[in-house]
Amino acid sequence: MSRRSPRSLPLRLLLSFVMIMAASTAGVVATAGTAQADGCYTWSRTLSQGASGADVTALQIRVAGYPGYGGVLAIDGAYGPGTAAAVKRFQAAYGLAADGVAGPATFSKIYALQDDDCTPVHFSYAELNDCNTTWAGGAVSAATAKSNALRTMWKLEALRHALGDQSIRVTSGFRSHACNDAVGGASSSRHLYGDAADLGAGPHSLCRLAQQARNHGFNGILGPGYPGHSDHTHVDHRSARFWSASGCGI
Repeated sequence: MSRRSPRSLPLRLLLSFVMIMAASTAGVVATAGTAQADGCYTWSRTLSQGASGADVTALQIRVAGYPGYGGVLAIDGAYGPGTAAAVKRFQAAYGLAADGVAGPATFSKIYALQDDDCTPVHFSYAELNDCNTTWAGGAVSAATAKSNALRTMWKLEALRHALGDQSIRVTSGFRSHACNDAVGGASSSRHLYGDAADLGAGPHSLCRLAQQARNHGFNGILGPGYPGHSDHTHVDHRSARFWSASGCGI
């Protein structure tokens, strides 16, 4: 039976130690790489069809701008075919594997797109409300108006990305009754609900904004050709579709 040289033992022990430490370090790196924490909201599980709960609702708000042409994604906390399809479009839009399952890669992209107050990085509550700071005085409670505005912003983020990530200028958002009356708004204006936004021309024409908005979950789209909308494109979340921008072929 052959014997190992006594001098080889320290070397073997050293190699074993190095291998153990490498494996341990790799484990820590892997754990750190998969752990996620976000100042706004952190998902703790992979979501797919059949799932339900508040985490599904949070996901739906963020992918509601990807329902497909003329579609509107229900924000109901139930991960059905519509949510899966919206997730697929979101994933494809950002170069992810489009499987309709919301996992770490999808959540990481959402984390990168949102600020700590849950607004998308390119829009803000202040931008959607130049009327007051309380969100009060409209047709719904202040909390509902602010929640509606958040949903609008995520749809606008999807619209912005689809248009090449160039800026979109919001000229009006939430209005109290007093603010709405001051600008001559309709008595039933969706601005009173916090779910409407007026968009001004910028990198994109008003017609380009109106045309593209048809893909991003807006039931209401009004633009050039509709009375009072020659200088802006209006989008909102009314309950039934009403699109009118004859100057843009809509």
